[in-house]
Amino acid sequence: MRPAPFPASPGKTRGDLALPTVVLLLLTLFLLPAPAIHAQEVDNEWVTDRGVQMDPERARMLYVSNDPADQLVGRDLEADIERRMEIQARFAEVAEGVVDFQMVEYESSIGDLTIPAYLFQPLDKRDRNGHPALVWVHGGVRGLWTANYWPFVKEAVERGYVVIAPEYRGSIGWGEEHHLAFDYGGYEVDDNVSAYDWMVENLPHVDPDRVSMIGWSHGGFISLLALSRPPHPFNSAVAIVPVSNLIFRLSYKGPGYQHHFSTGERLRGAPFERREEYVYRSPVYQVDHIDVPVLVHLADNDQDVDFEEAEMLVHALQVKKPDLAETRIYHDPQGGHSFDRQVDMETLTPEWTPHMRDSWNRIWAFLEWNLRPYEDGQGNVVEN
Repeated sequence: MRPAPFPASPGKTRGDLALPTVVLLLLTLFLLPAPAIHAQEVDNEWVTDRGVQMDPERARMLYVSNDPADQLVGRDLEADIERRMEIQARFAEVAEGVVDFQMVEYESSIGDLTIPAYLFQPLDKRDRNGHPALVWVHGGVRGLWTANYWPFVKEAVERGYVVIAPEYRGSIGWGEEHHLAFDYGGYEVDDNVSAYDWMVENLPHVDPDRVSMIGWSHGGFISLLALSRPPHPFNSAVAIVPVSNLIFRLSYKGPGYQHHFSTGERLRGAPFERREEYVYRSPVYQVDHIDVPVLVHLADNDQDVDFEEAEMLVHALQVKKPDLAETRIYHDPQGGHSFDRQVDMETLTPEWTPHMRDSWNRIWAFLEWNLRPYEDGQGNVVEN
């Protein structure tokens, strides 16, 4: 007979020990309540369907609404209007006698909204088709045109460009209807493209074949999306530190940032709910459709458009559009996300750094190459 693997207690065999022990264990397991059943019996709103007890503060932090009405929560529309009017007055002040500054408005091609815009032109205008033009898109989710753009717009006009700067849907300072029409990466792109149509119809001195779109951050995002949705009217675009991948960006920034998007009338949800729409609105996934020259500059210390997101775009352009894309990554520039918009807000003069000078030199060279601001409408070089 083979020996037992362990000694039995005095007076008891292995069989005597095993059976009651197994029965007892099975009975104990049977009587234990299952977590899911227990959760259903608890009348507590902070318990999930799976029976997980939630931390109320964490639950509130993670909640992302998809109700468009929530766009107005915590928003002071009157304060936004006051701020915008102050900025507008400052533009009028600094532009006097320097450039021809006007406020204009036009209908968006979508047909649902009137878009106000700043217009900056040379005081002395050339003949028909004599000037190239820039559709200059402001940055920021819920952003607006701010005075730090002034020194660069002034130089653009001095170089011969007409500049139109739309306050597209979602821009703050234009009231409730404008605010609620917000459509990130959607109709806001059409609002900016519509500025081209207004210029061609109303400014005979603008050459319709020499128009570029330019923007920083969210403005660069819109510029890239405009190029990726042909047919479009632009012969080139400049996108500096642009947002490029909404799916990646929203995962990085978290719920506190996601609500800017999820409450939009045409989105109403996060990326996992509206995957195809977020892909369509992310320039990195639309690079294949870009058909004109584009310049992109990044900062590897950018803490707004994180470099992990932005470099995806540069890599996609280098691989898919090497003949159209001019890209440059700046290492640790002063200012990070705003490295080439360093401006003294008291005097509105640029605070030039080496990286900023290099970036702007390349921007002006790119625009000159594609838009030829030194030529009149007949291809002749303008002496001044």
